[in-house]
Amino acid sequence: MSGLFGSLNNSVKALNAQTRGIETAGRNLANVSNPDYARQRVIFGDRGTVVTTSGPQSLGLEALGIQQLRDTLLDQQVLREVSLRADLEMRQSALESTQAGLGQSIDRNSGTSSADGGSHGIAESMSDFFNAFQSFAAKPTDVGEKQTLIQKAQILADRFRMTDERLTQVQADMTSEITNNVDDVNRLLSTIADLNTQISHYEQNFPGGAADLRDTRQKNMEELAKLMNFESRPQPGYPGQVQLFTHDGTGSEIILVNLGSSASLALNVAGTTVTATPPVGAAAVVEFKSGAIHGSFEARDTYVAGIRTELDALAHQMVVSVNGAYSASGSNFFNPAGLTAGTIALNAAINANTLVAGTGSSGDNTIAIAVGAIASTKYSVAGGDFVDGTMSQAYNKTVTDMGQTLSGVTARLEDQATIEKLMRSQRDAVSGVSLDEEMADLMKYQRAFQASSRVIATIDNLLETVVNLGR
Repeated sequence: MSGLFGSLNNSVKALNAQTRGIETAGRNLANVSNPDYARQRVIFGDRGTVVTTSGPQSLGLEALGIQQLRDTLLDQQVLREVSLRADLEMRQSALESTQAGLGQSIDRNSGTSSADGGSHGIAESMSDFFNAFQSFAAKPTDVGEKQTLIQKAQILADRFRMTDERLTQVQADMTSEITNNVDDVNRLLSTIADLNTQISHYEQNFPGGAADLRDTRQKNMEELAKLMNFESRPQPGYPGQVQLFTHDGTGSEIILVNLGSSASLALNVAGTTVTATPPVGAAAVVEFKSGAIHGSFEARDTYVAGIRTELDALAHQMVVSVNGAYSASGSNFFNPAGLTAGTIALNAAINANTLVAGTGSSGDNTIAIAVGAIASTKYSVAGGDFVDGTMSQAYNKTVTDMGQTLSGVTARLEDQATIEKLMRSQRDAVSGVSLDEEMADLMKYQRAFQASSRVIATIDNLLETVVNLGR
């Protein structure tokens, strides 16, 4: 009797184990298209043997637990590639906004690259302005030419100011993006710390059993990687827990997540640095090396700020040069105080009545000729000027350099997307769900389930026979 009951008990255990296998295979199949899911596998085994009067007897097959198939190294590499891609995506977006703010595109149909903005950019406005002065030199007493010149000058100044205003807005948008991303980082760090706690509680009795919670934690870590660079490692002395950390400018570690506690990040008032107050250790300024936050800082403080500086230099050269040529009239053409792209403006005293083409008779055009000649004048920063080459060449260089930078970032982003895809493919080879493999496992577990059911049915018949014989 003890043998039959022992066999029945073992068959029930086997039936339950195969049921667990079927459930796991079904879960894997249900998540075959879920990129955040790591394949799970049932760990089968027994708990040894016992000595009975009938001899050694196995304690039976059992499902000892669920193993999640993850490669820590591949997960780390995916996080790094995700962070680099997000960095480049943010730079690309900022440069596209900057290009739109300039109102210029790159004309590559000509022999050399040049700024082409139709009537909407600074390049066309500068050309119209100097052409108007040359037309004014040809007809120094024509009121219509004077009005046209003043209009073109006002348009040029407006173009400078509007462009600077749009670029300022791009920088402000980048600062807002950084602020929002820092808030998202704090939210994700808190979520990951909470998941650490949940995993710890669940796996006290079932080590490695919180597979779904681990998947959710990994998903949140990948979301965090899009925002900033960080590293992860197993929490010392706490199986199943991860510790996240990054670095400051000296290379010292800043703990971001420690067990169930997380750091708090804050952007300073000037919007230039982010300080982390970690759960362990002193507060420090985070050194971002990749991620959307780093891309925003780089775009705002390097790309856009550099273009604004070059436009300020061009506006400064424009005001100084034109006023220098027009000073023979005893007045300034542009407001001498407006020496930046954001402040350049026509002298309020200039109108159709006060505008002069020369210093002599009414037909004198020496001043107008001198100002018109500025269009072809070459300047040199080394010689004390504010730009190199002609003003048109200086502006074309600004636009072309920006276009080349955007092109380079786009090319790098395409390469990075390919690298990330490759790393994900390598990880999927370990963690991804194979439809064919899971179907084969499902059939295997189903056959084993049926076999265990038949064993139970057979034992039931034997027990019934034994009971009937005893009557």
